[in-house]
Amino acid sequence: MATFNGCYTALITPMTPNRQVDYDGLQQLIDFQVKNGVRGILAVGTTGESPTLDWNDHSKVIEKTREYVGTQCLTIAGTGSNSTQEAIEGTQHAKNAGVNTVLLVDPYYNGPSSTEIRREYIEPIASRFPEVQIIPYIIPGRTGTQLLPQDLAILHTQYPNVRCVKEATGDLKNMELTRKLCGENFDILSGDDDKTYTMIISPDIGASGVISVASNVAPRALSDMVQYALDGNDEAASIIAQALQPLFSIITIKTTEQTPYGPVAYRARNPIAIKTLMNVLGIPSGPCRQPLGKITPNGLEIILSAARKVHKANPQILQPIADHFGVDLNDRLYNTKYLEGLTYA
Repeated sequence: MATFNGCYTALITPMTPNRQVDYDGLQQLIDFQVKNGVRGILAVGTTGESPTLDWNDHSKVIEKTREYVGTQCLTIAGTGSNSTQEAIEGTQHAKNAGVNTVLLVDPYYNGPSSTEIRREYIEPIASRFPEVQIIPYIIPGRTGTQLLPQDLAILHTQYPNVRCVKEATGDLKNMELTRKLCGENFDILSGDDDKTYTMIISPDIGASGVISVASNVAPRALSDMVQYALDGNDEAASIIAQALQPLFSIITIKTTEQTPYGPVAYRARNPIAIKTLMNVLGIPSGPCRQPLGKITPNGLEIILSAARKVHKANPQILQPIADHFGVDLNDRLYNTKYLEGLTYA
């Protein structure tokens, strides 16, 4: 039986104009998510700008998320690090705050092997906190390293509190091997919105849900898509997945920009695009913390085109934003006054 199933939102961390955490905005975002059916909130994941929140901010955001969520849904704390000691301290704090589920991203930059990730990172935390559910987060495109299915299976065998993974390798064969080695009593959560539908309906993967970025703006649609897929209603799930595709496509934005010295590739990685869209739509968001910055004008046009396409073809997807935040979506999407300050000159 699945322990983790449904749509969980990797929540952005809203900021004030001077890049301090906006806790009033955080509460509004959580209320919006809970009212629109998500099964849980991930605080301070990559989407929540974990690399640039110091540990005081990090801990307070987790505390406040737990407070605002209460018992309405699950709170997941992002406590991973490239230092095991830091991850232990973060997990201890989350536990003290009443959070019993944590996400541990593979250690980034220092590049431990899969064996080291298992033995020197996950095992010390899983053994020290047996009452805390541990979700390894595998995203080699960000971390430069990877916990492999073989080591994940060993962890699952040895530790009852390791029975789920956030899978963002983009490699369906890797996911199939995880299912084969870890068995049916193990939850695979998608870490890529655009692959969620395929991961759930695939009998060789059998994902239980998603930890989603796009659900920051479309929590009801993502929740419905996942639930339909889990219930075996592939047609209904597929219709929603196709309607959401424009939003999935802008989680990372790639453009070519001109400079006095020739063209350069520009890549706006999560959460720049989703925060930009939230600012356009009138959802508490604010800027990213440096070194993440702004979108380019070309990138903004891609974001606007995607959002307008969704709103025109499937207005019900973004309607909960209008209902909850009291905004006029047509005005927000087409009035240029809402775009001021969102791009580089």
